[in-house]
Amino acid sequence: MRFVAPPATANRKPPRPSTRRFRFGVALLTASLALCMGARPEGPFTVQEKWKIGGEGKWDYLTADSAAHRLYITHGTRVEVVDSASGKSIGALTGFKGLHGVALDDSGKFGYISDGHANAVVVFDRTTLERVASIPVGTNPDGIVYEPATKTVWAFNGGSKDVSVIDTATRKVIATVALPGKPESPQADGTGLVFDNIEDKGEILRLDAKHPQITATWPLGGLESPSGLAIDRVGHRLFAVCDGGKMAVVDYTTGKVVATPAIGKGPDAAGYDARAKLAYSSNGDGTLSIIDAGSSSYNVLQTVSTQPGARTMAWDDATGKVFLVAADFGPRPAPTEAEPRPRPAILPDSFTVLVVGRK
Repeated sequence: MRFVAPPATANRKPPRPSTRRFRFGVALLTASLALCMGARPEGPFTVQEKWKIGGEGKWDYLTADSAAHRLYITHGTRVEVVDSASGKSIGALTGFKGLHGVALDDSGKFGYISDGHANAVVVFDRTTLERVASIPVGTNPDGIVYEPATKTVWAFNGGSKDVSVIDTATRKVIATVALPGKPESPQADGTGLVFDNIEDKGEILRLDAKHPQITATWPLGGLESPSGLAIDRVGHRLFAVCDGGKMAVVDYTTGKVVATPAIGKGPDAAGYDARAKLAYSSNGDGTLSIIDAGSSSYNVLQTVSTQPGARTMAWDDATGKVFLVAADFGPRPAPTEAEPRPRPAILPDSFTVLVVGRK
């Protein structure tokens, strides 16, 4: 019901709205504006759960299938498949030689695994987790991405420094594109463009998926060793995490670096939340850097303590969570001439998924 004040007289002032009603109105207006502007939920990010996976071996990329509520984790010679809501194991694909990444098609039917030591991409059925085909590619396929406009899979080969383009209908390599250096994480914009970091050159490549070739090379302004890459397909931004504690924010319509926000040390993966407009960097120093990608200043919103070695991550749109993986390590061996920077051994059965979300 609308409140109507009685008319004022010479000796009588109109009543002022009550403080409670005034505050309620301000709160209602603020909430309405927040909804219209797509405001992000409040509250800091924390590590909310830890899911023990166990087993042995190193790990690399994680891939979230938000529609099917699954998380694919490359772990040694296995791909662990986990329910992304409960953390329960769904199954595993086994018998690989040395895994890197998993790409998913847009039909919900098939997945593609880069088996680096086998120089192959393995196709699997996402319902049964059965192998369907093995496709020979270049040397040590690492980063892998599905490109929906051409229905192709792009396997970026770190050993041969090229990319194998696979036709998903025939399951054959239809093109091989030479690259100027060692490729890292790729992304596709959904319209026929593919982007990839070149780690040893400090640059990003743009490739045309419809006519497989490099169409642009963009230096990152002196930033070194770009590894993880995330994409904002609406704002046309790429987020490349680099050594030296910096993230390169790149306008992929021009190739210009528009910001270099600070992140943790030893990053290896990146993610982007399109609804909240947040960019993430998972760092080997045991931190998760969260960047405000909705602001032109790209400020650091929060640095979350995770676990040393938690360098790879996946953002899951369905749960609104960030998933990272890590394990416990033994003492570091003494350096030798053959191995001046030895890595500590991974303790058996300590492999764990860390679930990061808001309170």
